[in-house]
Amino acid sequence: MNRILLGNRNSLSRLDAISLGNSKISQNYYHTKSINSISFNAFRSTQAPIHKTRYYQFQNLFKKSYAKVPDSEKNDTNNPYSHTLKLPKTDFPLRANAAQREKQFRSNISDKLYEWQLKNNTGDLFVLHDGPPYANGDLHIGHFLNKTLKDIINRYQILKGKRVKYVPGWDCHGLPIEVKALEKIKTNKEKRDPKTVRKYAEKLARSTVEKQKRDFKEWAIIGDWDNAYKTLDVDFEIRELNVFREIMKKGLIFRKNSPVYWSPSSKTALAESELEYDDSFISKSVYVKYEAEKQMNEKFGIPSSEKLYFLIWTTTPWTLPANRGISVNPEMEYIVLGVKNNNETIEHYVVAKELHHKIKEIAGENCFITSNQTLKGKNLDQASYKGIFSDESYSVLLADYVSAATGTGLVHTAPGHGKDDYELCSSLGMDPYSPVDENGNFTDSAGEFLSGKFVLGEGNETVINHLRETGFLFHFHDYKHSYPLDWRTKKPIIQRSTPQWFIDISNIKNDVLESLKKVNTVPESSRRRLVSFVKSRTQWCISRQRPWGTPIPALFEEGTDEPLMTLESVDYIIEKMKEFNGSSAWWNLEAEELLAPKYRNNGKKYYKRYDTMDVWFDSGTSWTLFPEKIGIKNNDGKFVADVYLEGSDQHRGWFQSSLITSNAIQGVAPYKTLYTHGFLLDENGIKMSKSIGNTVQPSEVINGSNANGNKKPGYGVDVLRLWVGMHDSSSDMQIGPQIISNVSQTMRKIRGTFRFLLSNLNDFGENKLVPYDNLLPIDKFALDELYKTINSIEKSFDEFMFYQGTHSMIIFINTFLSSLYFDTIKDRLYADHPTSNSRLSAQTTCHHILRNLVTAISPITPHFSQEVFEFYKPHFKEFSEEFSIFTSKFNNTMKEWDNFAISEEWTFLKNIRNVTNQAIEQLRQQKIIGSSLDTVLEIYVEKESSTEKALMNNEKYLDNFFIVSGVKLLDKNSLNSTPVYGIAYSEFQNNKDQCVVIAKKSSMHKCPRCWKLASQSNNQLCHRCETVVAV
Repeated sequence: MNRILLGNRNSLSRLDAISLGNSKISQNYYHTKSINSISFNAFRSTQAPIHKTRYYQFQNLFKKSYAKVPDSEKNDTNNPYSHTLKLPKTDFPLRANAAQREKQFRSNISDKLYEWQLKNNTGDLFVLHDGPPYANGDLHIGHFLNKTLKDIINRYQILKGKRVKYVPGWDCHGLPIEVKALEKIKTNKEKRDPKTVRKYAEKLARSTVEKQKRDFKEWAIIGDWDNAYKTLDVDFEIRELNVFREIMKKGLIFRKNSPVYWSPSSKTALAESELEYDDSFISKSVYVKYEAEKQMNEKFGIPSSEKLYFLIWTTTPWTLPANRGISVNPEMEYIVLGVKNNNETIEHYVVAKELHHKIKEIAGENCFITSNQTLKGKNLDQASYKGIFSDESYSVLLADYVSAATGTGLVHTAPGHGKDDYELCSSLGMDPYSPVDENGNFTDSAGEFLSGKFVLGEGNETVINHLRETGFLFHFHDYKHSYPLDWRTKKPIIQRSTPQWFIDISNIKNDVLESLKKVNTVPESSRRRLVSFVKSRTQWCISRQRPWGTPIPALFEEGTDEPLMTLESVDYIIEKMKEFNGSSAWWNLEAEELLAPKYRNNGKKYYKRYDTMDVWFDSGTSWTLFPEKIGIKNNDGKFVADVYLEGSDQHRGWFQSSLITSNAIQGVAPYKTLYTHGFLLDENGIKMSKSIGNTVQPSEVINGSNANGNKKPGYGVDVLRLWVGMHDSSSDMQIGPQIISNVSQTMRKIRGTFRFLLSNLNDFGENKLVPYDNLLPIDKFALDELYKTINSIEKSFDEFMFYQGTHSMIIFINTFLSSLYFDTIKDRLYADHPTSNSRLSAQTTCHHILRNLVTAISPITPHFSQEVFEFYKPHFKEFSEEFSIFTSKFNNTMKEWDNFAISEEWTFLKNIRNVTNQAIEQLRQQKIIGSSLDTVLEIYVEKESSTEKALMNNEKYLDNFFIVSGVKLLDKNSLNSTPVYGIAYSEFQNNKDQCVVIAKKSSMHKCPRCWKLASQSNNQLCHRCETVVAV
C-alpha cells in the first residue's frame, strides 16, 4: 500500500515522517518547482473574484502541501512502535496518467448512466436542447467549452434526481459543406449538377457527424447519441416543412422583389445573422452633384442663369446607376453654398444647414453661402433633378431616416440596393431597380461601359471615372467604416434586389418580445442584446439560391412566374417528400409529379425553382423534436425546453430563429432559460485564429502531442473540463499552455486532497460512523464549514454560476482542509486508538467530507469522481450495488451540521490560532525549535471573558488544534511582561477582550511514538501513547 501525507510542512511530525518514509511520493520535493511557478495572472484568468493576497495564500498552500522529508527522519524501521500507528494507506494514485486512466471509467459515467437515469430517477423531465454544431471540419476548443457546459448542467440535474433528456444534433445543410462537395466533384471530374452536389454534400456531412460524435463521446458528453438529430434527416425536413406550412397558413410568408443582403462570393442571399462586420473596411466615398430643375433656383433666390445642384454623399458609388431619388429630412433646414471655379463662375449646392461647415472644409476658401433663403426639407418635396446615368429626371423625396450625422443631409436613394430606400419608394409606388447579377457584376441595363464589371472592383472605379469625366464628381476620398461580410467566405456583400421569400416579423414582433419577458437569461445582460436584435427586424429572408438544403415548396406558373403556394399544394409536396426519401424528391421528380391533382387540369403549366431554406430556419425549427424524440408533454400542449445554451453569436442566429418560429406556431419562446457563453481568447487576450496560430486543440490537450519533436503532455479530459468549471463562461475566456498547466496543478491538489481522505478511511465503514452529537467540537466545526460550502455550491450551480461553485470548493479544500483541518486531525488519526471515539469522530467527518465533495465536483470532473467512488464504495454497503457516482444525490449534508454556536466559537479559535502561529514562527526564526511540536503555549486571558470561555470549553483539544505539545490557560494578571530570550510573544484583541500568547520550547521529552514533547523521560511514551499501546 502507498502511504500519503497532505498538510503543513511547518507542522511535520514523526507520524508524517514515518508516513512519508514508506511512501512512493517521499522522494525529494514533490513537484515543488512546478507549484512555485503558478502565477497570479493565471489565477486572475479564472475570472473569479480572488484578491491578489488570496492568490499568495493559495500559492503558499500548494507549497505547504508537499514537504521535503529530512533523510534522518525517513524509514524509522527500528522503532518498536511503528506498527502501533494507524498510518494512511491507499492505492489511489496521485499521478493519474489521465489520458489512459479515464477510459476505464467512461462507460459508467456516460452511456450506461444515461439509460439508467431515465429509468430510475423519479424527478421531473429536464431538457437541455442542443444547438446543432455545423457538420463541417474538426472540433475545436469552442466546441469543447460549449458541450462541456451543457454536460455539467445535465450531470448536475441527474444528481438532483431529474430525468435528463439530451438529444445531440447537427446542422448539416449550407454553403461550407456545399463548397467542399464542389471541390470533391472537381477532383473527381464529375458534372456539377444539383443532384451530384447534393450527393457529395450529404456524404461529407454524414461522415463528419460520425467523426465529431466520436470526439464528443471521448469528452464524456452524456446524451442519446444513437438518436441524435440531423437537419438532413427526412423526419427533420418534414417537420421543418410543416412549420413552414403553418407559418404560411397564418399569412406570415410572402415573396417579393426587394433588396436583400447578397453575397457575390457565395452567389446567394444572406440573412442578417449570416453577416459579420469588418470595422476597418475602406470604401470609396464620393460627393456627387445632381443638377436641379430651374424651379429650385427661384425658391432659393438663385439667378436662373446659374446652375443649382443637389449635393449627395455615398460610400457605394456603384449603386448610382440605380438612383431613383434624393431623400431629405422634412424638418431639417437646407441652405445653398456657392463654390467659385477657376473660371470665376459660381456653382450652387443645396446642403443641410447643420452640415454646411463640412462642405466648406472640403471646398476651401472659395466656398460661401450664396443665398439668405433657408428652406425646410418638406419644401423640397418632389423637386426635380436630372439623372446622371440616364436621360430621365427624378424627384426629391421626404424621409425621416435622413440625419445630419454624416454626409450632406441629402441621401442618394436606390430602392434596388437598400432596405430603407426600398420601403420609402415602395410606399410611393416605385419599383426597385438593380442592374447587378448574382455574381455581383453590372448587367447590360446599366450601360455598355459598365456591363460585366464587378461592382466592388472595376465597376466601382468605372462609375467614379464616369462622374469625373462628366463633371458630376464634387469630391472623393477613402472612407474607413464598418462593413458587412459574408460570414463564411469573409468577403464583402452587397444589397441587391431579387425575388425572395420572407417571413413577416412585424406582425408577431410584439408577441415575440413579450414571450422573452418570461425567459430567464444568463447572464441577465444578454436579454438586452437579443431584444435589440428582434426589435430591429421587420422581415426575415428565408430563401437561398443553393442546391444543398431543404427546398421551399413552391411551384411557378409558366408565363407569369406567379408562385403556386396553397395549403393543398404544399401538403401534396410534403407527402411526396415523405414518399420519396425527403427533400431529394424535389430534385428527382418533375414539376408535374409534385403538382397537386387539384391544379393539373386548370390549363396552366408549372415549373420548379431551386430556392432552399435559410439554414437558420432549418435549425430554428429543431424545437419540433420535443414531442417526438424528446417526449416533452406540457399541459397546455406547447413544447418548451428547460435550457438553450450557446455562444453570444447566437443572439443573431439560433436563439432568434428558434424564438421567431416557435412564437409563430406556439405563441411562446421555446426555452425557459437562455444561457449565453462568451468567446475564447488566448493567454494574451487575443481572439483565437488559425492564421495567427494561437488556437488550442482539445485532442492535443487531452492526449498530448509530439508535433515537430515538441512533446506536450496529455492532461486528460477532466483537466480541460476543470478549466471550463473554473472560469466565468458568461464572458470571454482565456486559454493557453500556461493556463492549462496551472489548472492541472489545481487538479493535482484536488486529487491529493481526496487521496488523503481515502488513505485515512481505509479501515472505516458504515458500522463505525459516529453520531453527530458524539463528534468532537472541531469535527462539528468542519461539518459546519462543509455544510455552508456544499449549499453555496448548490446555489451557484442552480443559478448556472459554475465557476463560483467550483471556486467555493477549491477555497474550502485549500484554506480549510489543507491549511487547517487536516493538520489538526493527523495526530488523532495516526496515534489514537483505532476504535476510540476521537479517531472515529475524525474518520466520520472525513467520510462526510469525501462523500459530499466527490459528488459536488463530479459534474465538472466525472472521470476523477468515478475513480474516487470506485475506491471508496467497498467500505459502504449502500454503495456496493451502485455502478456510478451519479446514481447518488448531489447534496448529502444534514441540517444539524449548520451549527451557529460551534461555527462562532471555532472561528474565534481559528483567529487565535493565527496568533499562536506567529509566536511559534518567531521561535523557528530564532532556531530555537524545528517543528511546532517542540513548542508549548501559555495563553494569558482575562477572567470570565468570552476568550477564556471559548478556550476553556475546548481546552483538551487545543494542543492538536494549535499543533503543539501542550497548552496552558493562565490569568492575564499573572503575566510577567519582562522579555525573556527563548520565549515568543503575540497578542490577540477581540472587542474588549485581550489575550497574550507565549510560545516556548517544551521542557518535556519527545515521545518515541508520536513525537510530541510530552514524555517525562527520554524514550518513554507519553501518557496517551502508553494508554493506547497497553490496550
